[in-house]
Amino acid sequence: MTDPKVDEYISKLEPLELEFISYIRDFIPAIDPEIQEQIKWNSLAFLYSGEMKAFDPKEYKRDLLVVNLHRGKFLLVFPTGAKITDAILKGKNYPDGRKILTIESIDAFKKIESEVKAGILNWISQIEK
Repeated sequence: MTDPKVDEYISKLEPLELEFISYIRDFIPAIDPEIQEQIKWNSLAFLYSGEMKAFDPKEYKRDLLVVNLHRGKFLLVFPTGAKITDAILKGKNYPDGRKILTIESIDAFKKIESEVKAGILNWISQIEK
């Protein structure tokens, strides 16, 4: 079932943005059946919907990935991604726990998609259930 907010967001995209977002929408949820999409911070986002140990919602532990469109580039923001091993998924780590990858195009993403998949699986493996 598709979230109407996601459909509305998708309907407003430019063609190149739509191509990238459509690819991401197929790629990310295929990694694990517990990954769902939503709109968060006015962007397409993915969250882990599976069982997790109780936590403070302000810790954003369910939030896996937010895709920001920024000045013709795509920012893959992992809100708690600093815990993903850098050897698996390289990106810029921030003191607040985020990891951000800047992607120029869908072709650039395809070159690192195996690392993105490995990073997400690494993130999921660290979930306290």
